[in-house]
Amino acid sequence: MPDYNALISFLLKPLLAHPEALRVDFESNSNGDRVWIRVAVDPEDRGQICGKGGRTIQAVRTVVMTAAEEAGHSARLEIFDPNPNTNSEEHQDRYSERQEFQQEEVQRPLINIEKPKRREIIT
Repeated sequence: MPDYNALISFLLKPLLAHPEALRVDFESNSNGDRVWIRVAVDPEDRGQICGKGGRTIQAVRTVVMTAAEEAGHSARLEIFDPNPNTNSEEHQDRYSERQEFQQEEVQRPLINIEKPKRREIIT
């Protein structure tokens, strides 16, 4: 079995501002042919790990999946997010400002539109 911990550390540590925060956890199924790998990093480093458009993490996934295939395994790599439904305070501040701005723009005067009257057709 490949040393996934060493492989991922080798690939990701040069990208991190806080390399000491890197945590790699992996588990496999009972047959040992599937491996799930979770990577946790400092929240400030998440952007560096993902890269522009997710290209960096996709390249790391490709390398890990290739190493797993050589060993006869199937691998899945995930970035662990301890707070998946919350954003950074800075992002939330910008988002709330944007929402307030959009709400101000959206308010428009109401226009009363009468429905057309129904005509009876005489045959």
